[in-house]
Amino acid sequence: MKKKLLSLVMLMSAMSLHAGVKVDRIEPTNWYVGMKDASLQLMVYGKDVRNAAVEVNYPGVRIDSIARLDSPNYLFVYLNLEGAKAGEMTLTFKQGKQTQKVKYQLKERAMAGDKRMGFTNEDVLYMLMPDRFANGNPHNDAFKNMRDKTCDRTAPSLRHGGDLEGIRQHLDYFTQLGVTALWFTPVLENDSPSNGTSSSYHGYATTDYYRVDPRFGTNEEYKRLIDEAHSKGLKVVMDMIFNHCGFEHPWVADMPSKDWFNTPEWLLPEYQTAAHQKKMDTVDGKAKVNDKYLQTSYKLTPVLDPYASKVDLKETVDGWFVPTMPDLNQRNPHVMKYLIQNSEWWIETVGIDGIRMDTYPYADRDGMALWMQTLDREYPNFNTVGETWVTEPAYTAAWQKDSKLSEKNSYLKTVMDFAFYDRINLAKHEETDDWWNGMNRIYNVLCYDYLYANPKSVMAFIENHDTDRFLGTGKDTLALKQALALLLTINRIPQLYYGTEVLMNGTKSVTDGNVRKDFPGGWAGDATNAFTAEGRTKAQNDMFSWTSRLLHWRQGNEVITKGSQTQFCPYRGIYVVARQYKGKTVMTVINGRNEAAELDIKRYAEIIGNAVKATDVTTGKTVIINHNVKLRPRQTMVLDF
Repeated sequence: MKKKLLSLVMLMSAMSLHAGVKVDRIEPTNWYVGMKDASLQLMVYGKDVRNAAVEVNYPGVRIDSIARLDSPNYLFVYLNLEGAKAGEMTLTFKQGKQTQKVKYQLKERAMAGDKRMGFTNEDVLYMLMPDRFANGNPHNDAFKNMRDKTCDRTAPSLRHGGDLEGIRQHLDYFTQLGVTALWFTPVLENDSPSNGTSSSYHGYATTDYYRVDPRFGTNEEYKRLIDEAHSKGLKVVMDMIFNHCGFEHPWVADMPSKDWFNTPEWLLPEYQTAAHQKKMDTVDGKAKVNDKYLQTSYKLTPVLDPYASKVDLKETVDGWFVPTMPDLNQRNPHVMKYLIQNSEWWIETVGIDGIRMDTYPYADRDGMALWMQTLDREYPNFNTVGETWVTEPAYTAAWQKDSKLSEKNSYLKTVMDFAFYDRINLAKHEETDDWWNGMNRIYNVLCYDYLYANPKSVMAFIENHDTDRFLGTGKDTLALKQALALLLTINRIPQLYYGTEVLMNGTKSVTDGNVRKDFPGGWAGDATNAFTAEGRTKAQNDMFSWTSRLLHWRQGNEVITKGSQTQFCPYRGIYVVARQYKGKTVMTVINGRNEAAELDIKRYAEIIGNAVKATDVTTGKTVIINHNVKLRPRQTMVLDF
C-alpha cells in the first residue's frame, strides 16, 4: 500500500511539473491608476490556474497577496498600484515548466473622483426598462449563441427588442418632457434561457458583470449613450444587484469557493435524487427545487428588528430570491471586493452619475456598508439609492447614512420612500376626511420626516416597474395630477416611471409584463407614436403638457430644492404643503374630495402673508389669494408667489 501511495504521489508531482497554465479571463478587464484605494483584486480564471505562480514587473506595482480558493480554476491576485502610471503591464503565470504572459491595461481616469457629481433633489429621475422603451437596432434583437433566442412583442414576459440605441435616439424626448436624470433597469448580460412564457428581459439575473447584454448593445454604445445624455444635461443612473446573480453565471457551474454563495447546498449532486425533489411557490411562480433549498422569506424587518430570531434573519439574508438567482455571500471578502471594484469600474469606464441598488437589505449589511464607505471616499459627490421595500418611515430612515435609529451606519445617502408610494396609492381611492383617510395619509407620513438624517435625500415615487401603475386599469388624471404635484414639490428626490406622462396604465394581476408595456412609437410600424405631439391623443397631450410644464418649472427652482417645508393638517378636505426660500413661496393645494371646496385664506395666513396674487404653475393662470379660493372637485393647484 505504501509503495502504491508513493508511486501515486510521484506521478502527481510529475504531472504538476509538466502541467500547462492557461489564463482564459481576468476581471476587471482593465483598471485605472490614481485611485485613493491602491488595492486591485484580479480574479484570474483558467483551467487549473489556482496553483500557478504569478509575477509582475511594472513600475509602481507589487503583489500584496495571492488567494487560492476551493476551485482549481480560479486565482485571486491582489496588487498594490500605489505610484503606478498608466500603461500596459505584463502578468507572468508559471506552472511547472509552462509560462504564460498576459498583457493588462492600466488607464488614466477621465477625472478625479471628487469631480463626479451624482443626482440630488435638484433632479427628477425618469425610470425606464430598455427592453420596453424603444428598438433602435432591430439587428440585435436576438442572437443564436445566447440561451434565449426569442423576441416576441405579443408575449408580455418575453423580450421585445428595446435597446440602448433606442433610448439614445429619443434623448430629446426626455429634455422636452423636463426630466434631468435617467434610470435604466439593469443593462448587463443576462444570458438566461426562456421557458417559453417568461425571460430575464428585466435584467436582474446578471451573467457577466463586465459586459452590456448584446441585445441592448455594447459597452461602447452604453458609453456613447451616456456621453450624449450628458451633452443634453441628462444624468444616467445605473441599476446594480449585489444580492444575487443569474443562474447561468460561470460561478454557479464552477464556484470559486464553497462559500461564494449563501446556502448553495441544494446544488450538490447528492441532493438531485427524486427523494429530495419538491415544488415551491416563488415570486416567479412554481419552481422545482429540493429539500435543501432555502428561499428568502421576502420579509425585510428581521434585518433591523432588535428582537429578530436567527432563523428569521438567515431566511431573509441567506435565502435565495428565486431559484434562478443564486444568492451571493457578501461576507466572503473576495466576493465583496469583486462587487465593489465592479461598481467603480463602471463609474470610471462609462461615466454613470449614480447607482440604484436593487434588493438592498437582502444583502449582508456590513458588506454593503463597506461598499458605500469605499464609494464615498473615492467619489464624495456621487450618489446611490437603495431599494428598501418596507412601507414604514422608521424602517426606511434607519437605512440612511448617519441615521440615529440604527447602531450601524449604512453610509447609504439615499433611500426609497415606499411609505409615500404606499399612502398615495391608498389615498387616490378615498375621500379626504378630518382624520385618517385620503390626503391625511400623506400628512401622516411626512410628519415623521424628523426620523430621517437627511429628508431631501429620500427618493419618492408613485409607481415603478415592480408595482401596479398608478392609473391601474383606468385613466384618472385628477388623481394622477394630485400625486405628481405632491411628488414634484415636497422635500424629496422625485422619480417618475416611463409612460405615465402619456397615460400608460396596467396592473400586475396577471403578469409583471402588463406594467412594463412597450412605449408607443418605440418600434417601427407602431400604430401610434407617443414621442410626438402629433402621435398622441388629446388626453395624452394634455397630460404630457401638464407634466412637462411642472417639470420645467421645477428645474433650478431653489424654493423646491432648498426651501423650508410647512404642511397643514387636511382641513375640510383640502391638503396644503408649502415651500419657502428667500422671500419666495410655493403652495401645493389639493382638494381631496369629489365635491367643490373653498380654500380658507385666513387659515394659511402664515404662509400667504400680504401676497395678493399667485401663478398656478399647472395652468399658468393668475389666482387671487387675498380672499378665499374656490376649488373644483379633486382640483390641484401649485401656487407660485
